[in-house]
Amino acid sequence: MSDIEELVERLRGLPPHPPGDARELAELLAAVTSAAGRWAEVLYDLRNSARTLAGPRAFAALELAFRKAEESYVELELAHGDLRARTRGGPARS
Repeated sequence: MSDIEELVERLRGLPPHPPGDARELAELLAAVTSAAGRWAEVLYDLRNSARTLAGPRAFAALELAFRKAEESYVELELAHGDLRARTRGGPARS
């Protein structure tokens, strides 16, 4: 199975209903954050391939997609860290 197929399967495995409490939300955010990180890695690799295999527009589009995915990953990390601090009573991760 390819990395992308594995990622899609992980996303399909997420619960189909909203979390019922903060602990469930923290678990869901952990899974989503992990998937977002992997997606950013996939786009990074595609971007590098496009540098030599595609034109400058395709490379620029993949560069932008990668940056957005990376930003999304960082924001999810922040949200997860804050929620973990609230549910465990400890400091948020930085």
